[in-house]
This record gives sequence, C-alpha cells and structure tokens, in this order.
Amino acid sequence: MIITRTPFRISFFGGGTDFRDWYLNNEGCVLSTSIDKYCYISSRKLPPFFDHDYRVVYSKIETVKQINDIEHPSVREVLKYLKIKYPLEIHYDGDLPARSGIGSSSSFTVGLLKSLYALNGQIVSDQALAQIAVDIEQNCIGEIVGSQDQIAASYGGFNKITFHKDGNFTVEPIILKNNRLSKLEDNLLLFFSGFSRISSKIAKKQVENIKLNDIFLNKMMENVKLAINILQSNKPLKEFGQLLHENWLLKKNLASNISTNEIDSMYNTAVNSGAIGGKVLGAGGGGFLLFYVEKQNQKKVIQALKHLIHVPFKFENSGSKVVMYEPNGL
Repeated sequence: MIITRTPFRISFFGGGTDFRDWYLNNEGCVLSTSIDKYCYISSRKLPPFFDHDYRVVYSKIETVKQINDIEHPSVREVLKYLKIKYPLEIHYDGDLPARSGIGSSSSFTVGLLKSLYALNGQIVSDQALAQIAVDIEQNCIGEIVGSQDQIAASYGGFNKITFHKDGNFTVEPIILKNNRLSKLEDNLLLFFSGFSRISSKIAKKQVENIKLNDIFLNKMMENVKLAINILQSNKPLKEFGQLLHENWLLKKNLASNISTNEIDSMYNTAVNSGAIGGKVLGAGGGGFLLFYVEKQNQKKVIQALKHLIHVPFKFENSGSKVVMYEPNGL
C-alpha cells in the first residue's frame, strides 16, 4: 500500500492569469502558499479474490471491471494516462471539503499520480508531477481550470509562480524573515462559507471574458509584484491586507458569478468588524473566505462570523509526498 499526503493551497494574488487562454498570450503570475490541510490518497494492488478489478472510495464507492466505467473523472483519466493494467483499490480522505476554492481537485490529481508512480516503483519530479496533472485536468478531462493549483500542490511552500508564453512555468520561493512570515500567518483568518460550488462553471465565464478583462488581469498581475514588495520590505504588513481588498474588488469584475449577495454580506461583515481586506478563494461563488485581520480585531471578526466555520491553519513547505511506502503490503 502507498499513502500520499498532498497539501491544499491558498492563492493570494494573480488568480485568473493562470488560465492558458491568458498566459500563452500575455504571460501570468500568481502568489500562493500551501497550507497544513491535506488530501490523503492510498492505493494498493488488489489480490485476485474479488468480482471487481477497480474499487474507488471517496464520497461514494465505485466497484467496476473496466477503467472506462469509473465515474470519477480524475481517477479514470489518471489510470488511463499511466496505462494501469492491474486491479487496483484507491481511497481518498481530505481535511477540508471539496469544491471550496482550496485547490482540492488538483491536490487529488497530484496525490493520485504521486501514489501510483510510487506503486510502480517510480520517482517523478515536482515539475513533471505538476505538468502531468495540468495535462490530465485540462486536456484529458477537459476541465476549464487554471494551472496554479497543480503546481502549488506538487511543490508546496510560499511561492511566486510565473507562467510563460511557451507554456512552461517557473517557481520562485518567497524568502522572508521568520518573524515576518509568522506575523503574516498569524494575521490571516480562514472561514468556510458553508456552501460549495463547481469551479469550472465559474471559470468558464471568466475565460469567456478574458479578452474583455485585460485591464483587470494586468492589474492583478501587478499586484503580485506589489504584494511581494510589501512582504520583503519594512512596510507595515497591513498594506498586504489593503492590497487583498483592492484585488478582491478587481476580481469581482472578471465575471458576474464570482461573488453573490451572501458572499458580499459575509465580506462586508468581516470588514466592518475589523478585517482590513480579504477574498474568496479559488474561482469564487462560494467555498472559503480568507481575511487579513490584525490580532487585536480577530476575536471580533470571529464572533461576527460565528455562523461560519473558522479553520485555523499554518503555512507548509513539503508539497505532495509519500508518507507510507509498502508496495507489496495489503
């Protein structure tokens, strides 16, 4: 049995510029970090005692004879991509709910790839792992998704990810003094809105509007540089929160379904209670909300949003990794 642990991520700035329709013409960049909330995937070769050849356990249980009969799109396409020929069992567990803006679907794909490569006795680099995950999600499954989540899940850490016109990417770790990084971490609050959404439906509208949104997307790319400058200088960290607020207002212009009346109400409640800025994670429309709140105001914000689930978290640096390796064990 092989078990992988793959982190979820928080994207701060640049989301939307990681769509191929944008960066193949303009380049793109994002600022994101992986967090200590994970997707766990176990895989093992099935012994020859069952009526099925493939068993997949997630929010439902699938038992089938043929790979093409697997309903879970990522599982089906990963198995086809890797040309799996042997009976297999796969289990998924996650620390946070799916379809909530923390890159869960890409973490799943990355973690499954990592697990099956290990089961086959192969080691794959972070770069190759991310590239294959992007290929599977965008081309094999045909999802309308960006390219940042797969990279964040593969590499882990606090990074600037730059997308080039030739389709390649570079990952640059953000180097900060420990006390600066800890203070940023301590001033971030994460809440679950209580409802999930299918990100590709929201992303579809953003992609359709890309040519109309060049002013907003270029400004959002500039904000990546501004945010890094704030973090790596002696400027007050609250400027990072203020920039989050400005960026959220820009993001809402990308498509009409990025925010809702309910989300706007939650956001305004947080700001009126002391949050300096924030955003809805991922494509928008629901899921997790992130706020920059200085320590003295955090209890007030948490109380004002007590109907939401507050999720404490820390940054992490490990990326996707094998945490149990017993390829011949059951």
